[in-house]
Amino acid sequence: MNATGNTVFVAGATSGIGLGLALRLHAAGNRVIISGRREDRLTQIVRENPGVESVVLDVTDPVAVQDVTAQLLQRFPDLNVLVAMAGIMLPEDLHSAGFLATAEATVATNLLGPIRLVAALTEHLASRPHATIMTVSSGLAFVPLPIAPTYNAAKAVIHSFTESLRVQLADTNIEVLELVPPAVRTALMGQEDSQTAMPLDAFLDEVMEILGSGEHPGEILVEAVEPLRFAEARGEYAGMLRMLSN
Repeated sequence: MNATGNTVFVAGATSGIGLGLALRLHAAGNRVIISGRREDRLTQIVRENPGVESVVLDVTDPVAVQDVTAQLLQRFPDLNVLVAMAGIMLPEDLHSAGFLATAEATVATNLLGPIRLVAALTEHLASRPHATIMTVSSGLAFVPLPIAPTYNAAKAVIHSFTESLRVQLADTNIEVLELVPPAVRTALMGQEDSQTAMPLDAFLDEVMEILGSGEHPGEILVEAVEPLRFAEARGEYAGMLRMLSN
């Protein structure tokens, strides 16, 4: 992925990492379109950031994904980058069936949402000379945070799906990247002030440096996520899981 000169669709960019990455990409000289469910929030972001454009999209609605992406391609035929960022993270208590509604919402947003976007846009992206699909997993795809079991599981599936996507699209012009964040200071799980989470600006600095390097091994890994990503390979999985269980 070139760091500049793209037309980028960031799905799920009304706050946190999604919004931060969208604004960094815009500042780097890309045309950026963001989406989210809240039209008022999108309007505010566009007003505060001239040049950024938006579409309202709920990725849990399969009809909306089809309709909105079709409209998106009519408005922005040069679209060549998809960043499938939409996600929620909520705690679950597995002792009783009450967790099921949260689990289903998590799967609909974090797993089916990105897959639907890939399905809707891959054929168009394959027609572009240089294109990128960026999925977003998590360090918790590799060592779970037990309080959020379905979030971890969905991110693990995203990682596996992305591996297969990269292999299958190797005969196209589409580069497949997987952004693997650590804990970052955002509203996700109330981590805005967490001293164990990475500051958002520091995370974005490192991500943009990796993107700007022109050398992408497939996974975009900041240094802070490496203990989770490589815990099993380093023989540190059990200890890391114990730490996350406290």
